[in-house]
Amino acid sequence: MIYKIRIILDTKEDIFRDIEIEAESTLEDFHNAINQAFGFEGDEMASFYTCDENWNQEEEIALFDMSEGNESVRLMNETFLEDTLTRQHPKMIYVYDFLSMWTFFVELADIVEAKEGSNYPNLLFSFGELPDSPPEKNFEADPNFDFDETFDRYDDLDFEENWN
Repeated sequence: MIYKIRIILDTKEDIFRDIEIEAESTLEDFHNAINQAFGFEGDEMASFYTCDENWNQEEEIALFDMSEGNESVRLMNETFLEDTLTRQHPKMIYVYDFLSMWTFFVELADIVEAKEGSNYPNLLFSFGELPDSPPEKNFEADPNFDFDETFDRYDDLDFEENWN
């Protein structure tokens, strides 16, 4: 089976790539296809993240195991596309270069039969030019959040006031 996937850069402008890739491909194969499609050199750390319907990040699937101790990490070269991206869970997040934080929304568009004589992965469509630097991220707190109101409800917090 062939997955048709849209990869969208997290920016205000429309910048995306549509890729066809075999469902049996590893996430490392998919990572390489994304790098080629967007013109990255492919020499930076990257991770995929499973997510829910609202793009809330869940489990990390890393390019390399950078964990410490007994933590287990799923790796791209051991994880298959068909096991992570399905009709029931059609979304993932892809982050390339953790210093620059190129962030992409990945969404399964369709699953089709392979065409005889076609090579995969295949770049189907390219829209928009990748900027020279990654889009700015806004990590500021919600301006409508009232910290005073939160601490007025001190009794609702689940700890002992004089704990030390």
